[in-house]
Amino acid sequence: MTFSDTVHPAARDYAKEVAAGTLSRREFLTRATSLGASAAAAYGLLGLSQPVKAAAHAQTGGTLRIESLVKALKDPRTYDWPQMSNYTRGYLEYLVEYQIDGSLTPMLLEGWEINEDATEYTLSVRPGVTWNNGDAFTAEDVAFNIARWCDKGVEGNSMASRMGSLVDDATGQAREGAITVVDDTTLRLTLGQPDITLIAGFSDYPAAIVHQSFNGDPLDNPIGTGPYLPEDFEVGIRAVLVKNADHDWWGEGAHLDRIEYLDFGTDQAAIVSAVDADEVDMVYESIGDFIFLLDDIGWTKSEAVTANTVVLRPNQIAEVGGVQPYADARVRRALAMAVDNRVLLELGFSDNGRVAENHHVSPLHPEYAELPAPVFDPAAAKALMDEAGMGDFEHELISIDDTWRKNTTDAAAAMLRDAGFNVKRTVLPGATFWNDWVKYPLSTTDWAQRPLGVQVLALAYRSGEPWNESAFSNAEFDALLADALAIADADQRREVMAKLQKIMQNEGVVIQPYWRSVYRHHKESVIGAEMHPTFEIHVSKLGYAA
Repeated sequence: MTFSDTVHPAARDYAKEVAAGTLSRREFLTRATSLGASAAAAYGLLGLSQPVKAAAHAQTGGTLRIESLVKALKDPRTYDWPQMSNYTRGYLEYLVEYQIDGSLTPMLLEGWEINEDATEYTLSVRPGVTWNNGDAFTAEDVAFNIARWCDKGVEGNSMASRMGSLVDDATGQAREGAITVVDDTTLRLTLGQPDITLIAGFSDYPAAIVHQSFNGDPLDNPIGTGPYLPEDFEVGIRAVLVKNADHDWWGEGAHLDRIEYLDFGTDQAAIVSAVDADEVDMVYESIGDFIFLLDDIGWTKSEAVTANTVVLRPNQIAEVGGVQPYADARVRRALAMAVDNRVLLELGFSDNGRVAENHHVSPLHPEYAELPAPVFDPAAAKALMDEAGMGDFEHELISIDDTWRKNTTDAAAAMLRDAGFNVKRTVLPGATFWNDWVKYPLSTTDWAQRPLGVQVLALAYRSGEPWNESAFSNAEFDALLADALAIADADQRREVMAKLQKIMQNEGVVIQPYWRSVYRHHKESVIGAEMHPTFEIHVSKLGYAA
C-alpha cells in the first residue's frame, strides 16, 4: 500500500474533531500524516484540496549565499545544532521530512503503515533511489541506520531516545526481532511498547541517512543519496555544496549549482551589515530589532509561529563548592517564582512570541493541557530560598553571548537580584558555551520545536537521556511518559500530559518563559527560503526565480 492510499482509522476521528472545533488544522495534519496519510489525503478528510503554493519558476544554475554558523561536523546521530544538518542535507537525506504546515512527507521512504495500537510499523522504501557511488538504496540501508540510532552506547546519540521502543534496555542495542527486512523495499518494525512518535522522530535533524560504509565523519568519503556534494568546509568561516553532475538524483528540484554557508558569528549587527553590503542572499534567522532593519533594506520576510523556546535550567546533580545546590526542589521553585515570564518575553525577545508556563509543552502540540500560569511572587521566592538554607548562595547564571538568549538571561538575572538573590552573570562565546552545555549548574539554552509534546519530554527530561541537561530523574514522570507515548489519541494523551506538565512545574525543573515566533529574510528573487519552524533549510528547494 502506498503512502497516499493509507488512512489510519484514528485519522478519521481526528477530522471529526477539526469539524467540531476541538482540534486545529495544523495539529490534525501532524497527527494524520504521522499515522500514514498523505498531506493530500489528510486535507481530503477535511473536505479540502491540498493548498498549492504559487511558486515561481526556478532558474537552472547559480550560486546562493546563506548566512549561517558553520559548526564542526560529527556523526549525524549526535548532531546538536540544526546548522550541521542544513549543510549535510545536501547529500545526506532523510526518511521523512517535516513541512511548514505541520505535515510529515515521505522522502527516502515512499510510505508507511501503522497498526491500530502503534506496535508495528511497515515501512515502504522508495524504489529507484541510488547512492552517489552507484549502490542501490534498499531496506537494508534503512535497517542499518535505525540500528545505529538505537545504539545507546554512543556518547551524545540522541536518536537512541527517539528509538526507545525498539531498544533492548539490557544491551542498549536494537532488540532482537525489532527490525526485520522483508524485502528490498519493505521493512517491518516490531515495537516493545506502543509509540506514536516514531515517524516524527525520523524527521528530526539528527536522523540523516548514511551509507553502510560510513565511518563517523560526514566529510570523509561523503556517500549520500542527495543531489549535492561538499566542496569546501572551514569551521567558523564557510561551507560549500556543489551540484553533483554525476549523480542521477531521484527527486525534483536541486536548481542551484552552488550553495555557500557563510559564518558572520552571532552578532546580528554584523549579519545586517553583510546583508547591506550584498555579501549574502538569505539569512538563517532574523532576530529582535534587526527584523525591522532587514525590512527597511527591502528583503522578503517570512514568519513561522513555533514551539521553539529558551529554558533557564538548574542542573540537579551539578556540584558547586562541594554541594549540589539545585538538588533541592525548593531552590528550583524559588528561582521560578522570582521570575516573570512576561517580562522575559518583552525584554528578551521583543514580545515576538507568546508566554509559556515552565513545562516545555506548547499549545501547538496536539496533547497540550492548559494549566494555571506559574506564580510570580518574589517575596515568597526569597522566603522559600531561605527555608532551603540557600539564601546567601551565589548563583552563577551562564548564557551564550548572542542577542536574544543573552538578553533573556540578563533580564532573568535582574529579576532574581530584585528578589534578593545573589547572582553572578557569566557570558560565554558560542564556541565555548556549547562544549559543556549539558553540564553547567545554572544556564540558559534554546530548544527547537518537535511535532509532539511527548517527543520533547522524552528528549529533554526523561531519566538518563543525553540531552537531559537538567539531570531531572523522576520515576513517576518516567512512568507517566511511557504511558503517554503509547496513547495514539491526543485527547486521551492530554489527560496524562496534564500530570506530566504539573510535575514539571511542581519540581521547578525549568523556567521556560516563552514560545518564539521566528523570522527569516531573503532577497525577493530567492525561492524555497521560507522560514521553517525547526530552522530546516531544504536545499533541493532553493533557487532563483526565472
